[in-house]
Amino acid sequence: MSRQVVRSSKFRHVFGQPAKADQCYEDVRVSQTTWDSGFCAVNPKFMALICEASGGGAFLVLPLGKTGRVDKNAPLVCGHTAPVLDIAWCPHNDNVIASGSEDCTVMVWEIPDGGLVLPMREPVVTLEGHTKRVGILAWHPTAQNVLLSAGCDNVILVWDVGTGAAVLTLGPTVHPDTIYSVDWSRDGGLICTSCRDKFVRIIEPRKGTIVAAKSRPHDGTRPVHVVFVSEGKILTTGFNRMSERQVALWDTKNLEEPLSLLELDTSSGVLLPFFDPDTNIVYLCGKGDSCIRYFEITSEVPFLHYLAMFSSKDSQRGMGYMPKRGLEVNKCEIARFYKLHERKCEPIAMTVPRKSDLFQEDLYPPTAGPDPALTAEEWLSGRDAGPLLISLKDGYVSPKSRELRVNRGLDSVRKRATPEASGTCSSDTVSRLEEEMKNLKATVQELQKRMDRLEETVQDK
Repeated sequence: MSRQVVRSSKFRHVFGQPAKADQCYEDVRVSQTTWDSGFCAVNPKFMALICEASGGGAFLVLPLGKTGRVDKNAPLVCGHTAPVLDIAWCPHNDNVIASGSEDCTVMVWEIPDGGLVLPMREPVVTLEGHTKRVGILAWHPTAQNVLLSAGCDNVILVWDVGTGAAVLTLGPTVHPDTIYSVDWSRDGGLICTSCRDKFVRIIEPRKGTIVAAKSRPHDGTRPVHVVFVSEGKILTTGFNRMSERQVALWDTKNLEEPLSLLELDTSSGVLLPFFDPDTNIVYLCGKGDSCIRYFEITSEVPFLHYLAMFSSKDSQRGMGYMPKRGLEVNKCEIARFYKLHERKCEPIAMTVPRKSDLFQEDLYPPTAGPDPALTAEEWLSGRDAGPLLISLKDGYVSPKSRELRVNRGLDSVRKRATPEASGTCSSDTVSRLEEEMKNLKATVQELQKRMDRLEETVQDK
C-alpha cells in the first residue's frame, strides 16, 4: 500500500488573524467606483484608501497607529477633479504617495509626519500627459523618483518625478487595447503587462521593445493580471472558457506552455496577485471575495503549491499590502493585508506558528530597504540594480522624513513649452503672444528714437 508523502514546507501552517475591533479603521467611506485596483495602499508609516467624495476625487491618509473610529470630517487629499482610481506609496520615501484619476492626471503628494491636519489640495507635482483616465500606478522598485502610469488611452508613461517630465512613452502600437495590469521586475529592468487584446507582454521600457509575448494565457474573456515572481518567472490570474478562475505560472524564456496551471472556483471577481520575493509566496485576493488564497512557488515540479486559505464572512472591496519592513518580526508575521469593507478597513496578519520568541532568520532574509539603488538618470542610461537589502533582526525603524525635491523650474519650462511645441496653441495663448509682440515692438521703437536724439545732441556739441 502506497503512502502519500506530505511536502515539507515551513509555510504549510501559515494562518491569517484579523485584527481586533480597536485595531481596525472604522466608519470610512470606501469608494464605490468600479475599477480593478486595490483601492488601498500602506507602508510602515501610513494607511491610505480611496474614499467617496463629492465634487471630485479624494483619498484618506491616516497614520498607521491612528486606529478606531475615523472622524467623518477627517481631512482628505482632494486635489483631483474626478474620482481617484489608484494610489501607490513611493518605496523610497514613506511620506510620498502618487494618485491617478479619471481627470487624466497623476499627482504626487508629500504627507507630513503625523498625518494631515487640514485638507490637502496642492500636490508637489502634477504629471500631465494622458488623454484618458489613469488607472494604474507603479513606482520603480530600485530607481529614485521613477513612476510608471498606465491610462485608458492605451499608453504607458514613465515619469521622472524629480523634473515632472515623461521620460519614456509606450504608445498604442505596443498595447492596442486597454491595459489591465503592469508590474516591474525586481531590478526594474523589465515590465510585464496584460492587455484586453488577450496578450501578456514582457517589455524593456527604455528601448520600447517587446522581449516576449504570450497570446491567451487564459482562454476566458475576463481581465488577466500578471506579476513577476522569482527566477525569471511570471504568474498570471484569469478565467477559462467556463468562467472558472485560474492561476498559472510561466517561464519567461518559454511561454508556449505554463509550468503550472490550477483551477480555483467559479467566482466572478478578478484576482489581484501579491508576491513576496523573500518567502516566494503569492497571495491571491479577489474583489468581492471573502477569502485570501496563498501559494508557494518552488524550483521543483509542480512549481506552484497550494498552501491554505484565509476566510471570513465579509467580502472585500479592496486590499492593501504591507511591505516586509512594516511587519512585526517578533510575532513571526510574514505578511499583512488591509482589507476594505464597505465602512471599515481591517488589518489581517499572516503568521507562521513558532514557539520561540527569538528572531527567526529563515523567515526573514535580508529584505528591500527604503534607500534607492540608482538615480533616475542612471536607470535611464541603461543601468539595472537589485534593491538595497536590510536586516530586520533588530526591527525596522522608519527614517526621518525625506523631502521630495522637484525641479520646478524645469517643470514650468516644460509646461510653457508644451503648447507651442505641439502646435496646438489656444486662442487665449495666441492673443497673449500677439499682445506681448506689440509691446516689444513699441519698446524697440521708443529706444530707437532715444538713440537718434542722443546722436543729434552729440553732433551738435
